[in-house]
Amino acid sequence: MKAGQIVAPRLIKVIDVDEPQISEPGHVKIQMERACLCGSDMPFWNYDHNAIVEEGLRNPALQRLPFIDYNEGDPYPMRVGQSIHECLGTVVESSSDRFKEGDFVLALPEVHTGLCEYMCAPEERTIHLPREGVPSEQILMTQPLGTVIWAVQKLGNIIDQDAVVVGQGPMGLMFTHMLSNLGCRNVIALDKLDYRLEAAKKMRATHTINVDQEDAEAAVREITGGKMADLVVEAVGHQTETINGCMKLIRRMGTLLCFGVPDDVQYPFDYGSFFRSNLSMIASVGPDVIPNFSLARDMISQGRINMEPLVTHVLPFEEIQRGYELFVDRLDGAIKVVIDYDSLRK
Repeated sequence: MKAGQIVAPRLIKVIDVDEPQISEPGHVKIQMERACLCGSDMPFWNYDHNAIVEEGLRNPALQRLPFIDYNEGDPYPMRVGQSIHECLGTVVESSSDRFKEGDFVLALPEVHTGLCEYMCAPEERTIHLPREGVPSEQILMTQPLGTVIWAVQKLGNIIDQDAVVVGQGPMGLMFTHMLSNLGCRNVIALDKLDYRLEAAKKMRATHTINVDQEDAEAAVREITGGKMADLVVEAVGHQTETINGCMKLIRRMGTLLCFGVPDDVQYPFDYGSFFRSNLSMIASVGPDVIPNFSLARDMISQGRINMEPLVTHVLPFEEIQRGYELFVDRLDGAIKVVIDYDSLRK
């Protein structure tokens, strides 16, 4: 079968490998049809892992990245199929009582190795999807939306609150739509890229702010009548600067929801402002797979949340290198880049 493998920094190749086989009960083998790139995939492709390991071996204090194994040696080539995990396809073999051949499913590979023509997944990380009524590129968004549902469950009642979503990448856009659905009075979308802010308007943002062109703190103060936001969602990740900036946008006794994936173990943190403002901080990573994904699936298939503005590119499997470049470098208005595995069978 065909698979993708990261062989050097910013270089992924399509290779031939053996098909995986089911080796235990409660698993399914899936012929992949669609997958999409996620922000958490970026460090695997974009970073020079050899340089990071060498730096950490010279100075253990610099062993800051949690996804790097500093004792592994040469990390290239990386594991076959890494690090795709937003995947759907058709069951071709099953050792599970819950799934049968021909079922259309979304599945999370156990070690994020979904960039393969076939993959095996456990039943507890797999859900049924509707084949009709919604494009497969949109129902694929079930996986990331499920993680947003997991996060907003922790917030309690947010009706009539003013919310700011910092970062309008795919996840930030989903938060923008979800917070609007849940009854926030104002949903204020922040980003540096105008095309993302245009997408935020389609995802029901009440206000958009380009942080390179406006003073975000002053703009939020004006929109909220001086009180600042009740809730701020950090949906950027992969750097350490935004967390302190988010706190400047929150009112006293407000809430900061940390969702953006950290690359660093430790962050410089304005604890004094956090403490004296009586803020609450909530972290959220991952989903409760079955309940969160099933609700996300139903919301998309029933038209209760619109995923069309997110899916900007659908590329054949053979163009996975271009897919990473579009997504990581934010080229050509890329938001969600979907990989089409059906191209392998034409």
